[in-house]
Amino acid sequence: MANGLLEILAYVLVISVLVTVHEFGHFWVARRLGFKVLRFSIGFGRPLASRVGRDGVEYVLSAIPLGGYVRLADERDGPVAPEDLPRTFTRRPIPHRIAVLLAGAGANFLFAWLAYSALYLHGVPGIRAIVADIHAGSLADAAGLRSGDEIVAVRGHAVRGVDDAVMETISSVLDNGAIRYDVRRGSDPAVVLVPIPSAQRLGLTEPGELEMRLGFAFVQPIHPAVIGALSETSSAKAAGLQVGDEVLSVDGRAVANFSGLRAQIIARAGQPVTLRIRRAGAERELPVSVAGEPDPSAPGRLIGRLGILPGGQGVWPAGVETVERYGPVEALLAGGRLFWKTVTITGNFVRHMVTGKASSRNVTGPFGIAKVAALSLLAGWPAFLSLLAGISIGLGILNLLPLPLLDGGQVVYQLFEAVTGGSLSDRTQGILQRAGFAILILLTVLAVYNDLSRPG
Repeated sequence: MANGLLEILAYVLVISVLVTVHEFGHFWVARRLGFKVLRFSIGFGRPLASRVGRDGVEYVLSAIPLGGYVRLADERDGPVAPEDLPRTFTRRPIPHRIAVLLAGAGANFLFAWLAYSALYLHGVPGIRAIVADIHAGSLADAAGLRSGDEIVAVRGHAVRGVDDAVMETISSVLDNGAIRYDVRRGSDPAVVLVPIPSAQRLGLTEPGELEMRLGFAFVQPIHPAVIGALSETSSAKAAGLQVGDEVLSVDGRAVANFSGLRAQIIARAGQPVTLRIRRAGAERELPVSVAGEPDPSAPGRLIGRLGILPGGQGVWPAGVETVERYGPVEALLAGGRLFWKTVTITGNFVRHMVTGKASSRNVTGPFGIAKVAALSLLAGWPAFLSLLAGISIGLGILNLLPLPLLDGGQVVYQLFEAVTGGSLSDRTQGILQRAGFAILILLTVLAVYNDLSRPG
């Protein structure tokens, strides 16, 4: 119940902040360009409090804290006072209308840039992109990637850590169908080219599948071999293993940590093993039948699974953690670079989803956002601010899509009027509005389905 409440509060906070930022962008530019603004509301629904400012705008706090809206004077919505007619939306110059329509996404983008810059001013923690495990027979293994390699560049673009490496790898998969890694192997440089078969490209874009399907994992925190959670349908549960059990050995081979346990189990798909465990200070042995699952990095092969997750506090290996911290000017530049990289990669991913080259399972809805937002809140304000920046970019890009109910669709209407000298007929606009509404409903259904179908 507590987790559910936190997720609700986190979701409301994320949406309220970002949609209000978006609407303030419309509001600010509309005021500067001479449009008649009737109302600026934070929230939707029944007004809880309102006042009319000296500028004639009604400022409202509404009951449903999920964003906001700006109402401009528009003859299409009802009668307008004669003195206000020159300031209505349809009577302002087309470039001004387009500027107002684009200002919402612009505000989201500006917010993301400033948020990233603030993070660099504070210090952005990172993890060096060091390869840990390599699955035998995988794409990464066949290409010559090796455990201990540090990825320093992907497709010629320098990377500062794991997050950078993942973003650039996804872009390579989408654009080229091959990945070029520049790595540091000991003290020597090396180049690893990973060809991606066309049949596997879509699978690599599935959420959380990139490293698994390529067949390697980046360095992870070292966890003790203690069970922190286990699936109710797992072979571990069936064998009598419990949360809190510490695994000491597998068939007599000592286990140093959870990663070592995983490595031994992966190689024992479909086989019986004997685990020596410590429970409540006493040691005992339990026979377990290791389940076999298809190995996404090597089709036709099985990998072993117990269905358990680590417990205890993980510790990063020495020298893996990094912190990027800059002064004000450098932070703005670094924030701008991260902002632009995120925009281009996100936009590219959306384009490939539309054409069917990237998985639509990446579309996230309210439940997914709520879960991630709650986790980021618990992790601290830098993690939450980073999440806000990422979602703000996504919201800005979404609103620029050329759908009639979105800002991008309205921009298309204005461009049509600029080219032809006349607006679309009411009938045509009505048809397009209904089509756009249907598409948005389908996207919403897809997002909610994705949220509910994800494990956990």
